[in-house]
Amino acid sequence: MTNELKGNEPQSEHENLEPKKKRSRAQEPSDKPTRWVQLRLIPIWLRIILVAVLFIVSAAIGMIVGYGYIGDGDPGDALKWSTWQHLLDIIEGIE
Repeated sequence: MTNELKGNEPQSEHENLEPKKKRSRAQEPSDKPTRWVQLRLIPIWLRIILVAVLFIVSAAIGMIVGYGYIGDGDPGDALKWSTWQHLLDIIEGIE
């Protein structure tokens, strides 16, 4: 359109435009289906603690099975400090 067809004095392009209203995401109409939002049932800090505890428990079970059943020793001796002190003495060359 030209200014002559409008009839009145010339106007700038910005005078006729209304300010755009910002829509929040909740108000926006969209063609996308609503996606399920998954909440964390177990917080990350608790997951880290659980992994550490499970690691320690699995290491203890592995020591008991390896020392007691595979190595023909007493399974309870695998968790005694004297057994590990003996192994450290052998590694260091004391015994």
